[in-house]
Amino acid sequence: MTDSLGYNLAQSDKYLKEIDVVIMWVDDSFDGYQDTLRKYAKDKFDTDPSRTRDNLELLRFCLRSLDMYLPEMRRLYLLTQRPQVPAWLNTDHPDIRIVHHDEIADPAVLPTFNSFSILSHVHMLPELGGNYVYLEDDMMLNRMGLMDALHRGETPLSLFTEVISKNFDQIDLGKESPWNQAMANTNRLLNETYGVKPRNYFMHGPLLFNKRNVENLVSRFAREIAVTRATRFRDGTNIPIEYFYPHAMVEEGLAHRSTKAETARVQGFAGLRNFLPWTWFQLWKMERGDPVCFTLNDDFGPRPNKLVEQMVCRWLNRHYPQKSQFEI
Repeated sequence: MTDSLGYNLAQSDKYLKEIDVVIMWVDDSFDGYQDTLRKYAKDKFDTDPSRTRDNLELLRFCLRSLDMYLPEMRRLYLLTQRPQVPAWLNTDHPDIRIVHHDEIADPAVLPTFNSFSILSHVHMLPELGGNYVYLEDDMMLNRMGLMDALHRGETPLSLFTEVISKNFDQIDLGKESPWNQAMANTNRLLNETYGVKPRNYFMHGPLLFNKRNVENLVSRFAREIAVTRATRFRDGTNIPIEYFYPHAMVEEGLAHRSTKAETARVQGFAGLRNFLPWTWFQLWKMERGDPVCFTLNDDFGPRPNKLVEQMVCRWLNRHYPQKSQFEI
């Protein structure tokens, strides 16, 4: 069942029983990657190593967590730049799909280092189910219950933080990061489409998508999505689907806006910095809250502290000691 704009209105308990998982991943130590990056990069934001390094192998622990705590997972998609594949990954596993950017994106926009561009293509993955969860590779489940936590009854939840994002006319383009510029630009589009109002940032954790509804948004706002896809790095012209989609679904009556408690149930966040006591405390505080999901955000700067890396690796191995079915 669809509405007049083509959005999928059908609700079913299948939401809670079967789900595909999509993860985007890259390793900037892969042969040739840095040369390609420097060829196109324009400023410090484009070469920020915190977005591309794989020093903690967080993807490995993400997959272990899915094995432990997401029995509803039907298929796992790993979306990456050709020819990258993690050396430890069992690519012959029947439930994993390795998809490279050039299999779903127009060659004219490649290579891309823009996560907003890449995520706008995810609904095009071959054989992708009607509903899917998107995880970044620094996210891992802490316990069972993700699918229940992403719904209120059978209706999906759009999970927002309490922080209000800025509108485009409120920011200084010379001072704000490309991320914040893109969020402000998306607020401009949301204001034009649904009316001017304050809007919250989305939760930094698992995001639930309905493929039909993503397709509809991409078609309805084709010009803005085309601009996003054509930029190799994030900038203020972009419309991030991960921010636009949750707000649009609430505005269209297709998702509930989360309460503070519903967001807190899912979101756990620890910033990893080079000061060991700080990072230890962040991990302890996150763990103490017992959220459904942990996010370990790389905030090391250009040179990670080896002692802190070792401490975080011990923490990860304590929580996820067993190999997943996806490891060689």
